[in-house]
Amino acid sequence: MNRGAVAPVLPSEAHGDPRWQGATGFAGEKEDMFTVPNRTWAPVGLGLVVVAPALLLVACGGSSGSSGSQSGNATRGVAATSQAAKVETNNGSLGTFLTDGSGRTLYLWAGDHGSTSSCSGPCASAWPPFTAKGTPTVSGQVMASNLGTTGGGSGAQQVTYAGHPLYYFAGDQGDGQTNGEGSTAFGAAWWVVSPSGTAITHAATGGSTGTGSGGGGGGY
Repeated sequence: MNRGAVAPVLPSEAHGDPRWQGATGFAGEKEDMFTVPNRTWAPVGLGLVVVAPALLLVACGGSSGSSGSQSGNATRGVAATSQAAKVETNNGSLGTFLTDGSGRTLYLWAGDHGSTSSCSGPCASAWPPFTAKGTPTVSGQVMASNLGTTGGGSGAQQVTYAGHPLYYFAGDQGDGQTNGEGSTAFGAAWWVVSPSGTAITHAATGGSTGTGSGGGGGGY
């Protein structure tokens, strides 16, 4: 039977027991009641102290690894979006004309007056502006002194050449195509641009006139 479960002994019943010491109870009973529990719990307390620091080390290590991964992702994201605009030239049936760095043809619009674009809304959807952050780089026969920007603000601005805002044509599906040449969409003619900054007004051989009618037209 468990010692803790023994029924209390009355003084009148314990006089005959040689261990009975009166008010102090049985000899040796005080030591058994207090020292045994201490011996039982001491190892458990030490175990808790040892385990806690280990848990702290694991938590700190996991947090540091996650932070490093997020920092790496942010760096890669910045590198992926850092691209500079470029203007170069292409040779075709229209002669030598301006393109962007990927070979897509650039146009000017006779509806513009000065370096400010007059093309917006549906016009800008069909003839998207050629934009850049800062001044684009050049190659081929492009004259760097003819490059400029318009639009103001600190974001991407529309590139100009010899004072003409430059545009793409949504109907050009491949590099070097000039399907917008001679179009009179939105009330004025669209022309590819020569390295000198003037409009090339010859009809493209085998090219469509894009949105609106095409044709030769005068210089611009």
